[in-house]
Amino acid sequence: MTDKPTDTPELQLPKDRPLEIAGRVYQSRLLVGTGKYRDMMEAGHAIETSGAEIVTVAVRRTNLGQNPDEPNLLDVISPKRYTILPNTAGCYSAKDAVRTCKLARELLDGHDLVKLEVLGEEKTLYPNMTETLVAAEELIKDGFKVMVYCSDDPLLAKRLEDMGCVAIMPLGAPIGSGLGIQNRYNIRLIVENANVPVLVDAGVGTASDATIAMELGCDGVLMNTAIAQAKDPIKMANAMRLAIEAGREAYLAGRMPKKLYASASSPIDGTFF
Repeated sequence: MTDKPTDTPELQLPKDRPLEIAGRVYQSRLLVGTGKYRDMMEAGHAIETSGAEIVTVAVRRTNLGQNPDEPNLLDVISPKRYTILPNTAGCYSAKDAVRTCKLARELLDGHDLVKLEVLGEEKTLYPNMTETLVAAEELIKDGFKVMVYCSDDPLLAKRLEDMGCVAIMPLGAPIGSGLGIQNRYNIRLIVENANVPVLVDAGVGTASDATIAMELGCDGVLMNTAIAQAKDPIKMANAMRLAIEAGREAYLAGRMPKKLYASASSPIDGTFF
């Protein structure tokens, strides 16, 4: 007796790969910033609550030891506990971004993992992709491991990967806007084509936004304002931690297919009355 053939296709679930950046594996898929908090102590408490292992700092706006008479952020966010990710926030040219990364490497004893962002103008803070490509190429040649903030253009994202960037970080919406993921189809295309981690960077406003990013298959999310400017940053940090975990689990579980019409939760086929 042969088994009856079935028309149901074999279920293909996404592969659960660890988050690995520049050769290091991380347990948390939430990356956080340090700006816009009321003080350093609040920032430290929120970051600890978030469970994040990678913390990004704006070198041009944060004292990492270059100003010895001012409070040093590294006294609160210890490099022994966190991976410090210097970023080039506030840079509007490739030249300034490259110089900022080199300064960070000096301040952090040869640290070579950086987040590159070259902005186009102050109103939208959209990335200037022409300058970003120039800066990325120069930094990679100089031995930096570059995580790059970029537009949601799948072709440019792939080009940055091919150049040697270790992570692609498309914006979900303008920096600090809190609008949520406005370009989910573009981000999905970037994820499908990438062989390096893809992390949504910018636009997240609340926990559901972070969950959506993870359900799209992103490897992680970087955020700052959504936590720091919440009415209770500590509670929001915890909410974001849970949202990232829930979104990842939902992505790995594989959602049900969308249908135009209703389908009974309890089918009536084969019932006796």
